[in-house]
Amino acid sequence: MTLVELLVVIAVLALLMSLLLPAVQATREAARRTQCGNNVRQVAMAAVQHDAVIGWLPVGGWGFGWVGDPDRGVDENQPGGFFYNCLPFMEHKALHEMTAGLTGTEKRDRALAMAQVAIPVLTCPSRRSPRAYGVRSSRSWLANTSRPADLANGWYRADYKVNGGDSVVMWGFGPASVAAGDSGSGFKDMDGSSGVSHQRSRIPLAEVADGASMTYLLGEKPLNPDMYYSHGTYWADDEPALGADDLDIHGWTSLSSRPERDTPGVNPNTKSFGSVHAVSFGMSFCDGSARWIRYDVDPTVHRRLGNRRDGGVVDRVP
Repeated sequence: MTLVELLVVIAVLALLMSLLLPAVQATREAARRTQCGNNVRQVAMAAVQHDAVIGWLPVGGWGFGWVGDPDRGVDENQPGGFFYNCLPFMEHKALHEMTAGLTGTEKRDRALAMAQVAIPVLTCPSRRSPRAYGVRSSRSWLANTSRPADLANGWYRADYKVNGGDSVVMWGFGPASVAAGDSGSGFKDMDGSSGVSHQRSRIPLAEVADGASMTYLLGEKPLNPDMYYSHGTYWADDEPALGADDLDIHGWTSLSSRPERDTPGVNPNTKSFGSVHAVSFGMSFCDGSARWIRYDVDPTVHRRLGNRRDGGVVDRVP
């Protein structure tokens, strides 16, 4: 083989590799996207099962700074939020019960350990691996016990949000906790919330007046990929997945909260739904189904799908 022939062979191989790699990457992304869609549907089915067994969808919890506590039941007295209350219906009963029967610092330490446990079904595989990530140390946490001294290992955060409605109704931070150094701000009147979860919510599927197949249940959330996948400094991704009503685990469909795709250098609206995927993002509905919604979905349709009781007519789900 001459030098020229060798160079030709190398050039052909390089060309083939340049053609093959994008195809391989596209195939891998398609598989990750499918898994993400399955995650959204699996969590939705857990919520639907919760309604069938308990009588209402998982409650929204008490607000930022609170995590789940199995000793406080499954109604409005439960400080933990939507995803915490889904755990027994996602084959994570043991995780749900980690702090059962404990008190004081022992309960606090176990609660921190609980918040650090990865739950793969709440992670989009196209974005990040399911593990605990760092948090901003200035944030108060565990208002129902006391602040842990060491947050170096961070906690696990979710890539999904539950539907809070088509307009934002601000929540309180729950009762005061002297141990946490938090004066609290009580609970707010959430009657104007039109979604399926909010602070101290207890909404049965029977109250989804617009129809289970025409009302969002939960979906993906957008992030800035430059740093916020891991740093925990973005307001909609700085609290644990097993926390309560906050920007981290609630999204809204108001006209000012348009769906957004992860874009380098851009901080998305903290209240929006969105995703890292191209073209569309995954959303599940109150009947347990999951569908891909385009980022350019009609704003009015998107808004109405977030309201469980507006009576608005949606000809078809996009």
